[in-house]
Amino acid sequence: MYTTTTLSDKIKDALSKDKLIDIITTGAKTGLPRKTEIWFTNIGGRIIICGTPAAKGGNGPRARRDWLANLSIHPEFIFCLKESLNVQLPARAVIIVDPEDRRRLMTAPETQWYREQVDSIEDLVENSPIIEVFFDEHNL
Repeated sequence: MYTTTTLSDKIKDALSKDKLIDIITTGAKTGLPRKTEIWFTNIGGRIIICGTPAAKGGNGPRARRDWLANLSIHPEFIFCLKESLNVQLPARAVIIVDPEDRRRLMTAPETQWYREQVDSIEDLVENSPIIEVFFDEHNL
């Protein structure tokens, strides 16, 4: 018996294992494409892009994140897998604002690294950029 692995299966596998991606957003001010290398995390099947309150990790000064500003204005973007698979997926970003949901995400085992970068979980919940990524099911 032969099994066939479809592109959809490979994408789902990459979304469950990979971490490093590129996102191509539309500039909030310029309207031009902007490419950013960033991590994503799969938390219980939810695809999350988040960060620490300080842009470079740790307890440094807060910094504006262009990718977040871009997604705030233009939530449609391209999610580019590039570790186990090279695929560009049209996606939509939704900024997570609910404090309870933010706390659930930032206390999940998958976000341990982020907790190690700050003094308190409250700092993560209140100040971290956190977005959820949604894909058109036809692309998966």
